[in-house]
Amino acid sequence: MVPAEGSPGGPGDAAGDGGFLLLRPPESGSVRKGVRLLCAWGPLTATGRRETSEQGCDPFAQTQRSKLQHRRARINQQINKEMRMRAGAENLFKATSNHKVKETVALELSYVNSNLQLLKEELEELNSSVDVYQNDSESISVPMIPLGLKETKEMDLMAPLKDLICEHYGEDGISFEKEIKELMELRQAMRTPSRNEAGLELLMEYYNQLYFLDNRFFPPNKNLGVFFHWYDSLTGVPSHQRALAFEKGSVLFNIGALHTQIGARQDRTTLQGVDRAIDAFQKAAGAFNYLKENFSNAPSLDMSTASLNMLVRLMIAQVQECVFEKVTLTSAQNDFFTQLQIAQEAARVEEVYSLVHQTMTQAHVKDYVPFSWATMVHVKSEHFKALSHYYAAVALCDCPSVSDADLPEHEKAFVQFHVTVPEGPSLHLVLQDQEERRKLGKAHLKKAIMRHEEAMRIHSLCKILRKMDILQEVLSFAHKRSLSKYSEIDHEEDFFETGDAPDIHPKTNQRPEIKSPNFSQVKVTDIFHRLEAGLKEGDYIVSVNSEDCKWSKHAEVVQLLKSIGEEGVDIGVVTLQSSDGQNVADRRSVAMSSGGALLKNNKENSRKSLMNSKSASTLLAWSKKSKRSKSSTYSLPFATVGDESMY
Repeated sequence: MVPAEGSPGGPGDAAGDGGFLLLRPPESGSVRKGVRLLCAWGPLTATGRRETSEQGCDPFAQTQRSKLQHRRARINQQINKEMRMRAGAENLFKATSNHKVKETVALELSYVNSNLQLLKEELEELNSSVDVYQNDSESISVPMIPLGLKETKEMDLMAPLKDLICEHYGEDGISFEKEIKELMELRQAMRTPSRNEAGLELLMEYYNQLYFLDNRFFPPNKNLGVFFHWYDSLTGVPSHQRALAFEKGSVLFNIGALHTQIGARQDRTTLQGVDRAIDAFQKAAGAFNYLKENFSNAPSLDMSTASLNMLVRLMIAQVQECVFEKVTLTSAQNDFFTQLQIAQEAARVEEVYSLVHQTMTQAHVKDYVPFSWATMVHVKSEHFKALSHYYAAVALCDCPSVSDADLPEHEKAFVQFHVTVPEGPSLHLVLQDQEERRKLGKAHLKKAIMRHEEAMRIHSLCKILRKMDILQEVLSFAHKRSLSKYSEIDHEEDFFETGDAPDIHPKTNQRPEIKSPNFSQVKVTDIFHRLEAGLKEGDYIVSVNSEDCKWSKHAEVVQLLKSIGEEGVDIGVVTLQSSDGQNVADRRSVAMSSGGALLKNNKENSRKSLMNSKSASTLLAWSKKSKRSKSSTYSLPFATVGDESMY
């Protein structure tokens, strides 16, 4: 599969201004030097080398998270083995007519299916181990749901790329062994990214290199014989495809997954930690949404439209939860408007988690999402609904009565606070009469306690969540606090029946953003830039910086090229394809266009035949940023976002 022009995956996609992004190599003209022994990566220096102050990846690190990922890799391999055994047994069962053989195979299939079920349960438990990804602070915070990274197999690209370089570029493939090895080392390193910005940069760097790789080595009319193997993030089911889009989509999924892990580890009891968590979950939502909108026909369920839609909604809900926490950190105590705002923020969190829970319980997603995830989302929905009623009670019972001067402003806010108007006295009386405020506050607390108890009941139904001490502690604390407040305002002489408090209208002052990946943030140089993007003798230059020069004289075109400064130049080139479709001795294939066409160079065809040809397959346009200097400059089109199909 080859993407259309402006297809996702170009490092400049995120800019969105319809132009071209120039990615220049380091001043020395060299590309990034190799991966170090422990795959430690840091920011690029002027020499093109990576500093090692931060680790972009360390496969030998023995953190709880890395141990969890290693267990995931082991389970994935076992699932792959069992599925291959099951496929073989099923084929034998269909092919044989021997009754005894059928019985033996059926027994073997039952064992294999039992093993697969056990492995599935073990993997689900790993996916439910969200406590491993949380921060190490002693403070109590509601745990977030992160994603584990997709696992992939090692790949040997040496032989196929050397053959293609020799066959299509007319270059000696052996002379590019260093570049191929560097690409393979980069791919190996990105399998174990560190949980920080350096790890994200590492994944982005490889993703951006895949853009160049797609344009150079993956023509639609040739099969390289390279399969990309990836395991489903949640089920461990293996998938493999030749399409580079599958590789790009899987790396993009891991970029989103790593953002979820970074967001989950933040200390959200501090303002800085909350802001970082919000940013991380918004970027995770952006990565999953970008994947959903720009890649199709994914072979694994974790990258299906239904799954990605669920993940985007989950990330948005976690952002909204962080916004609620931010408001509670920055709000003044015993202020009527502040408490109403907190209550409405909590109601908004409940609303978005209810939407996520509906998504998780749909037919196409229910059997795929871990039960602990769906349960935690349901628990959070009930928990935040309880909190909305609790803070409503605090606003009514703990804040002073309203004066006549402030009454209009308070009444306006209170009219918009409830979904329906509370039964009983008018709002005017409720706001100014402390006893009426106490009665309504008591009704809100009664509803808060009921919702707290429902959250604890749902929590108790999931064996995995029962082991999560942090969540249980949060639920217990909130429940006891509401009970304490209820006892505080409850009077022995209360003979009236506590009414039913209306629900609270959800509202937020900070709507979550879906931040698309900024591919241009990580500048890369094409590892195979020595191939010069295939611009060879015999190519026809038809435009320079969008200026038509098909009929210009040679001297005029040369003058145009000489007038180009440091910013580079956009050159339109056409080449020829021989009429018989066969290779010509001196012909060399060049890089693919951004539209996915493979250019063929044929020096034996004349200018006359080029212009007279009526075949649509003969003239293939190709845009390339070229800089007439020692180091090459490349352009990455992002004006139009296309769809990358995985087959």
